[in-house]
Amino acid sequence: MSTDETRAAFERVRGWIRDARSVACLTGAGISTDSGIPDFRGPQGVWTKDPDAEKMATLQVYVSDPEVRKKAWRWRLQTEANKKRPNAGHQALVDLERAGHLHTLVTQNVDGLHQAAGSDPARVVEIHGTLEEVECLDCGERAPMIRALARVEAGEEDPECRSCGGMLKSATISFGQGLVERDLSRAFAAAERCDLLLAIGTTLAVYPIASMVPIAREAGARIVIVNGESTEMDPVADAILRGSISEILPALIPGS
Repeated sequence: MSTDETRAAFERVRGWIRDARSVACLTGAGISTDSGIPDFRGPQGVWTKDPDAEKMATLQVYVSDPEVRKKAWRWRLQTEANKKRPNAGHQALVDLERAGHLHTLVTQNVDGLHQAAGSDPARVVEIHGTLEEVECLDCGERAPMIRALARVEAGEEDPECRSCGGMLKSATISFGQGLVERDLSRAFAAAERCDLLLAIGTTLAVYPIASMVPIAREAGARIVIVNGESTEMDPVADAILRGSISEILPALIPGS
């Protein structure tokens, strides 16, 4: 795409955002890479560089192998010690919300950076859960992750639920776990009623959440894809913007 074409695409999308009554966003790992959080399957991804790390995200393995659980807790402790900060892309979506355009923000990320940037938690749907909390696999009780990590730091290699003695894991959706139906319903409802869908930093290859795009399209919404590489939904997009998300979004959204 030429410079003139790129400039024209930016202006067109700016106008759509300015005129939109209800914007829905779907974000993926790409919005957090500029915060220093690697994706999972890319060239520098967590699972690419350490294939054993994928075991920590597989429920059957996590439940059956105490050594995997201990490794997972050590990894979370290290992640907390090197906690990342939101970037300009996250902040731009906060500005979009405060301008009255953003209705629902659905994220595939578990890093909590949208809320850390200032997004209203009531508008955020964490479709794959969150690393900010732990959940007991037996009684379902949730608690802040920081409390469990304090126990790990104090010497508990595999902390148990203090209410029932059950097994704790991060409140993320692991392989082998189903998505939360209420969260899926909220995401699909947002796609049905929006007049503009922004798909940001996601290859749109993970279902069922990628279905937000055809649902929104069928309902008459415009589709804008912002990503560093091609996606499976490029053919149905009204506009595609390539490049650094932390640079593109502030340039698109008034007030950023």
